[in-house]
Amino acid sequence: MAHSTILAFYLIATGLTYGFNGDSFELECPDECDCHYFRINWVTDCSESNLTEVPYDELSLSVYILDLNGNNITTLKPFPGDIKMRRLQIANNRLTRVDKDAFKGLEYLIDVDLSGNNISYVDPEAFLDARGLLNVELQDNPLTSVEGPFLASSTLQYLDISYCNLSSINTQFFDNITTLTTVDLSGNPLKTLEAGMFDVLTSLETLKLNDCKLTSISENTFASAINIKYLELSGNQLINTDWPEVLGKLLRLEYLNLRKSGLTSLSEDTFSNCTNLVTLILADNELRDLDVATTLGNSVTHLELLDLSNCNIQGPISGETFTNATRLKTLYLSGNPLVAADLQAALEPLPKLEKLFLSHCGLRDLPDNFNVFDNLLELDISHNPLENVFTKLLAPLEKLEYLNMGYSNLSYIGPDTFAKMTSMKRLVLSGNDLLSLEAGLFGNLTQLTTIELEFCGLKRPLNGLAFFKNLTYMDLREIRLGGNPLVIPASGPIFPKQLSQVSILDLSNCNISSLNVDAFKNTENITDLNLGGNRLRSELGSLSFLERLHHLEKINLGSNNLTTIDPEVFTHNPKLHSLNLLDNPFVCDCKIAEMWDWANMIKGDLDVLVGAKSAEKDIVVKGNKKKKNLYCHYNETQLRNMTTMVNKTVPGRRPFAKPRELTFANRTWAKYVRESGCEPVVKILRPVAYVGEIYDYNQATHISTGVTIVAVMALGLGVASVLMTIKLFRRKNVVDADTETNRKVR
Repeated sequence: MAHSTILAFYLIATGLTYGFNGDSFELECPDECDCHYFRINWVTDCSESNLTEVPYDELSLSVYILDLNGNNITTLKPFPGDIKMRRLQIANNRLTRVDKDAFKGLEYLIDVDLSGNNISYVDPEAFLDARGLLNVELQDNPLTSVEGPFLASSTLQYLDISYCNLSSINTQFFDNITTLTTVDLSGNPLKTLEAGMFDVLTSLETLKLNDCKLTSISENTFASAINIKYLELSGNQLINTDWPEVLGKLLRLEYLNLRKSGLTSLSEDTFSNCTNLVTLILADNELRDLDVATTLGNSVTHLELLDLSNCNIQGPISGETFTNATRLKTLYLSGNPLVAADLQAALEPLPKLEKLFLSHCGLRDLPDNFNVFDNLLELDISHNPLENVFTKLLAPLEKLEYLNMGYSNLSYIGPDTFAKMTSMKRLVLSGNDLLSLEAGLFGNLTQLTTIELEFCGLKRPLNGLAFFKNLTYMDLREIRLGGNPLVIPASGPIFPKQLSQVSILDLSNCNISSLNVDAFKNTENITDLNLGGNRLRSELGSLSFLERLHHLEKINLGSNNLTTIDPEVFTHNPKLHSLNLLDNPFVCDCKIAEMWDWANMIKGDLDVLVGAKSAEKDIVVKGNKKKKNLYCHYNETQLRNMTTMVNKTVPGRRPFAKPRELTFANRTWAKYVRESGCEPVVKILRPVAYVGEIYDYNQATHISTGVTIVAVMALGLGVASVLMTIKLFRRKNVVDADTETNRKVR
């Protein structure tokens, strides 16, 4: 009876743990790929797998997303018939052309990413079978000059052909893709834009022409593209452009970016027809003599954001500068040589201003009329030689929520500096050589949510004297101390009790080699902890400080000196859902497999391990082409002895269909787990872990994880016992019946 019960319990555990390396056995998956569900969609991730061809015969017909980025594929052949693929990612390979046959039959295809290859030719009918095609990415390919229509699609909305070495766009280029709403032509040496180029794109709303070496734009270039709302022309040399004519037809234009476009002057009627303009970016142009008031005129009455950063404006910014832009909410003046007195007069007509950026302006003092800005919420005065003279000038900003005084040559901040800023939520003091903080400095900032003190030369974490002694700062949830040479005490907490509600803590790049077990005794509510870029090692008890962080949800241990890690160290962190272990010198051993199993079965989602599989950011349009993976490495002895193990079939791991040999010492965790020969280890069943997460540290019941686990196991054993009892009872009845029958026969 006992033996049968244990066997039943073991079978349940084995069933739950099948597929521990993160692969589902429901659908086909090529040997060199990692497959999983993303939401309800089947993802086949073959990225960075040294493939020289697409594994057509091993693909599931139900694959939704196929990721082949970062391989050595040179040609494409037709995919299997009836394949249901929606998104194909094959960026950063060695393709030289896109033929029609390669995409024949791909009726369900919505997105295709062919960026970063060596493609010089694209068949105009390549995507003709994809009747629902929406997005095509071809950026960073050396396309040859196109004569006639480029592509044919009746549904295409997004086309990225930036940095494709196109020197011209013929007038028929877009004839068969007239449904486009977004086109990116940035980085092509077009030099000029001729009339008629965009005439058929009557649905076009977003057009990007950044860094195209443009020197001239025809007056009628945008004559028919009257629905354009967002236009980007940054990084060109548009010195002699007739802007009133070029922009004259764009009556619906809301966003215009002319950053770094070689502008030296703008006429007073430049934006005369752009009456719906909301955002205007003129940053990084040599507009030394710009008369802002005349240029803006009366036509930009809807303007809410104006960026004049780094324009080297020499003329005084007078009191009439922004007279016609009274709706301005965001103003960038950073990088211009400003004088406090002139600035004071210029800002007078802007009572609705909410965000003001004045960094890198050479200001030694500030305007003394900040009292007029009743609505000012954000102020950036960073990177100015302020020399500690601004205390009284900032005092009127009682509604200010964000203040950036970073890198302002400050060595001392008076204790009354922020006394009246009781609405402050985010304070940035990074980059000042403060060394220490005055007593009571943050005393009145009771609504403070974020404080940034990065690269301040601090050797001691925040001193309790900077806050009120007997007050817990309930709203202070985020502290950033990255880049400080902190000296961590060998014992006891490193933060005062006033910071007990902090939930986000950044201690990255602080030269930390160890943290004692009570380091976070006073800050046990931390949910997001960044310890990346330090010197933490895989020594006994090196991560014992995690025992107090029962609410921890995210932790970054990337770029440390960890060579191995055991899932046991996270026993006290039931809410953990994001663990970053990237860029550590991990050695390939079975602890890696245990971590994989822990994420997959105990936590129930491989996404817990950052870099274990494709994340959402890796499978979106214009996403990251080069995603980071978790790696470990074999030493030479391991590499010689692993060939036999690689071809061994281990229960619970997806087997390889073909014999393989190891040639690379560095392995992704996903590949190592499959080839390691490490048996799946079940320490806590997944359902038990879920129940533990629900009840662990519950304030109402105080039910511990241990109690919960024991209870669930007891329940499981009880159910198994009942089932076995029923089975034995039925067997007994059958035996009794047989005996009675035999007796009657005799």
